[in-house]
Amino acid sequence: MFKWGMLSVALALSGVADAQTKETVDLDMVSRIRQEAFHRSQVMATFSHLTEQIGPRLTNSPAMGEANTWTRSKFNEWGLVNVHDEAFDAFGRGWEFSNASVELLSPRVAPLYALPKAWTPGTNGPVEGEVIKVEIKKLADLDQYKGKIAGRILLLNDARDYERATKSDSHRHDDAGLAELQVFAVPKDVADAKADRAKKAKEYLEKQELTRATNAFFAEQGVLATISISGWDNGIIRVGGGGSRKAGEPVGVPELAMMAEHYNQLVRAVDQKQAVKLRVNVQARFTDTQDQPGYNTLAEIRGSGKADEIVMLGAHMDSWHTGTGAADNAAGVAVMMEAMRILKAVGAKPKRTIRVALWSGEEQGLIGSQDYVSKHFARYPEPTDPAQLTLPASMREPTGALQRQRDYDKFSAYFNMDNGSGRFRGIYAQENLAAVPIFEAWLAPFHDVGATTVATRNTGSTDHIAFDRVGLPGFQFIQDRLDYFTNVHHSNLDTWDHAEPEDLKQAAAIVASFVYNAAMREEKLPRKPLLTP
Repeated sequence: MFKWGMLSVALALSGVADAQTKETVDLDMVSRIRQEAFHRSQVMATFSHLTEQIGPRLTNSPAMGEANTWTRSKFNEWGLVNVHDEAFDAFGRGWEFSNASVELLSPRVAPLYALPKAWTPGTNGPVEGEVIKVEIKKLADLDQYKGKIAGRILLLNDARDYERATKSDSHRHDDAGLAELQVFAVPKDVADAKADRAKKAKEYLEKQELTRATNAFFAEQGVLATISISGWDNGIIRVGGGGSRKAGEPVGVPELAMMAEHYNQLVRAVDQKQAVKLRVNVQARFTDTQDQPGYNTLAEIRGSGKADEIVMLGAHMDSWHTGTGAADNAAGVAVMMEAMRILKAVGAKPKRTIRVALWSGEEQGLIGSQDYVSKHFARYPEPTDPAQLTLPASMREPTGALQRQRDYDKFSAYFNMDNGSGRFRGIYAQENLAAVPIFEAWLAPFHDVGATTVATRNTGSTDHIAFDRVGLPGFQFIQDRLDYFTNVHHSNLDTWDHAEPEDLKQAAAIVASFVYNAAMREEKLPRKPLLTP
């Protein structure tokens, strides 16, 4: 039986030399955290305000500015300190849309469902035009359309066969799935990995060049609008960005993504030589004339004894624009905010400073978190190759020795949430084997709510990578997927209704406990060896 108070939990990791490593867990504090999280939760109130009062939060949009302001006000209300927004380098212009409609005028009359891509212009009132299909895969393909597409609405993709689902839309991990996560996949040879990066970088640069050229060409040729097929079926519109967020770059013409079942019928009609005519009306605008910095929102619970050392938690507050940014990522923001509220409510007095960060620019390549890490903790030298400078930081070739900043040695750990709104089932150790027995001890009080697994493997594609790539302990939790990757991710269905309130309560309790434990232990969290370029 566990006793309330301080308990030393003996844990072992097979293959680790010191199998008797002990980790101290304050079960009295964990109990208080659980009581506050499970019985007096405010996580759904926070989640609801972000999604249904503020709504989608595209980076640098007016709604994102409102979210920065509101979250600061909540942190101040809860008694956090050093509450502020911190700018990162000029991100680009803000953008928002208020309405979009597409109507089929011939060969029959019908409403069609489509939504605009971010950072593309509006139509400046309804426009009507004949629909044609084009195929543009390389720069040379543009030449064949000179003088032929003025006043037209262009279909940019082929039709796609409908795929019937063979599995449930919503998924929770079972024992077999959790066991599979604990199998480590040995990575490719360094040479192969470098070749993969080079190939992806080349494809990225070619795509960027084609996009800029196509945007300019369509505008010059007088195209009314373009329509792409949604990446998902069943009426779901999955959409990201188009045009350009950067002042001075060509933004092209109005671009929309259309639900697959409506897009396919347009392609079939065009292929059958029918005269297809649409009316398109997109009300969208850029909210700035010049590039503006983006802003992360930060706040702290100041430590005592080891106050200059830092434990961080965070989630990205920016979202795409067509849903309400609920699972991606108001869920993570609400959980991280709730964890901070819980710690204040239970009277936690951490030794280390606990700092929360609500990032921006994540959807465009972890921009906000990477800028923050480079300024406060560490960075690699900027490349001198102009082509490398145009790549996202994650795709660049290493350029030299890591440059450590003032707070690098004061940093303990960063914990992130950005895999939807599903329940925590454990944590990815990010190949940090020394952290495994520590995390197993911290998870033990939450086995009864389904969090049991510590996986040695890496996971990527979100803000903890900004820390991990410079050798700092950065971690992402294992979550139930629910319907995140079948209905919700970057789609118009990313709304309140797809979240599970009990899952968010459980996640907030675990986050609050993890950051408290990290702030109270005698030593900072161990670091895995830094791979040198």
